[in-house]
Amino acid sequence: MPIGIAVLADDLTSAGDSAAPFRRAGHRARILLSASAGTPDGVTAIDLGSRLLDEADAATRAGEAARLFAGSELLVKTVDSTLRGHVAAEVHAAWKGSGRRAVVVAPAFPAEGRVTVNGVQHVDGVPVHLSAYARDPVHPVRCSDLARVFPAAVLAERAADVPALVDAGEMIVCSAAGDADLDRLVAAVPRPDEVLWVGSPGLAAALARAYPHPDGATPATPPPARRLLVVAGSANPVTRRQVAELRALAGVPEVVVGDPATTARRLRELSAPVLTLRAPAERRPPDTITRALAAVVSDLVEDGFVDALVLTGGATAVAVLRALGVTGLHLIDEPEPGAARCLPLERPYPSVLMKAGGFGDDAMLHRLSRVRESL
Repeated sequence: MPIGIAVLADDLTSAGDSAAPFRRAGHRARILLSASAGTPDGVTAIDLGSRLLDEADAATRAGEAARLFAGSELLVKTVDSTLRGHVAAEVHAAWKGSGRRAVVVAPAFPAEGRVTVNGVQHVDGVPVHLSAYARDPVHPVRCSDLARVFPAAVLAERAADVPALVDAGEMIVCSAAGDADLDRLVAAVPRPDEVLWVGSPGLAAALARAYPHPDGATPATPPPARRLLVVAGSANPVTRRQVAELRALAGVPEVVVGDPATTARRLRELSAPVLTLRAPAERRPPDTITRALAAVVSDLVEDGFVDALVLTGGATAVAVLRALGVTGLHLIDEPEPGAARCLPLERPYPSVLMKAGGFGDDAMLHRLSRVRESL
């Protein structure tokens, strides 16, 4: 049974999403905002922050992290299930750094409608390059065909073909339309430590089901939160709909971030137990927005006005946590797919729920806001 498990992620929400299935399977899990040396005990998920880098720097960072954690019994390199980011460059660099015999690439995340059919990645039945992700403001997706993303890879349509391809040292692209396909893929690899596993939370969940830790201790949970702040920094249309639904279903008041001091003052004037701080709808430089969001949250947490956070979008989550002096998180659980509930390593508060901007149905933020009673 694998003990040391490392997850190398290109952003923070991906690190949380991919560590959460292992936590659910009984493993201790922590999420780090940067790589550190050593073989993990339990599950260590590292945010490489590489999605926001240029391709060369992203590849360098992925390769270095894979070398640091090459001794892990399971080594997972996450990729976005819609293929955003520097997917090919990071995977090739991580493979070289890891020293693994072969690579298994399976980016499907069936629970979120992301499946791989004949080597082509789909979201909600549409090839990703024809979906809204083709208009992503930072990493627009131009190609759905994994054979073009990884030209040297071999497409394996049947799990039974995988063992021989692993023995041959191939990069193997695997289709999957459901969780059962991912389970069969994982079961087909007799020596999981010989493989660099590449995928989204769907593959992580399959690995966790195959390699549970039934004696894992349950981490301490925080007391119920007095006031929860939903921080909606993602520009994804899914997040915008979720914020609108939160307002419609629960009457949650919201404030659009502007000048940090003025924004914080406006939020303090509200007495509701759940509040929303969101990015403006109009386009502005992403760094400007995330810095302003982080400054407001830091102000409100430090004086105790809020003691629990829901953070949407990886860049937003990183900016907020760094502003609070947080270097890592204890992963508590996963209230629902795509949402990781955590506590900072350095302090007992604030409790944090993180989710990717594109995950979930319209009511997801409303459901997560109701977790406040147990945060």
